[in-house]
Amino acid sequence: MSQTDYGALAREAGLERVGARPPLPAYLKDLWATRHFAVSLARFRIQATLGENRLGLGWVVLRPILLAVIFGTIFGLILSRDTRPGVNFIPFLVVGIFIFEFFSKTFSAGAKSITSNSSLVRSLNFPRMLLPVSQVIQQVFELIPMLAVMGLILVIFGEPVTWEWLLVVPVMVLMTMFNAGIALIAARLTVHVRDVTQIIPLVTRVLFYSSGIFYSLEAVLEDRPTILAVAQLNPVHGFITLVRQFTVEGSPPLAYGGWIAVGVGSLLAFVVGVVFFWRAEERYGHD
Repeated sequence: MSQTDYGALAREAGLERVGARPPLPAYLKDLWATRHFAVSLARFRIQATLGENRLGLGWVVLRPILLAVIFGTIFGLILSRDTRPGVNFIPFLVVGIFIFEFFSKTFSAGAKSITSNSSLVRSLNFPRMLLPVSQVIQQVFELIPMLAVMGLILVIFGEPVTWEWLLVVPVMVLMTMFNAGIALIAARLTVHVRDVTQIIPLVTRVLFYSSGIFYSLEAVLEDRPTILAVAQLNPVHGFITLVRQFTVEGSPPLAYGGWIAVGVGSLLAFVVGVVFFWRAEERYGHD
């Protein structure tokens, strides 16, 4: 009997090939059923961080604070106030750095989620998507103290607390969807082409300087509406602008088209990320 005959006989008996990729609905059902593993893995990594560093989770908020101090000192002196007219610069800068930190850490950690857990992937049978998802969950856990410290800094530097601050929560929900999609895409690409890990820092750096962290894109590109419209399609800039709009007085509001870009970009990135990652499920641990 040939291998083809054996395969047909097995399928008739209801047997499945080892490591076969299940249909997407069944895969997502399994993912949900084992979601507690992703949460536990995220908590374990946080506890490991607490044990490895003297400051523990303090670095979660200390790193963006140090970045804000360094870049604020440099760019606050170099850049003209025309690039951020009528805006309290320190809160403006702090929001940009803290929100971008959420994206960059999720992007970087998600990209390495499969390759850094190769022994786990080869030894246990579970939806591989749990690994990048656990990285996203970890970053969400760490985002909570970051937002608390960010809010405290804003109050210290004169920004009043208003009910609009509550709107930061749905913005972060959308951003989490976007980050998850990007993490899933990066996780698969890194498995297939390890050199992607060398490109990710460059991509992150380009996004950092093009997302309006130190300046207002609306002010800088006011006379170039076409370029401004393209720049505002950057979802990371959109998230930063939304949070600034709700927390920092004088920040230019995001245009109607920008709101659409943020919402559609988040949903599209999430759906594409899930499908893109799932389609290579059989290859994880074998490449």
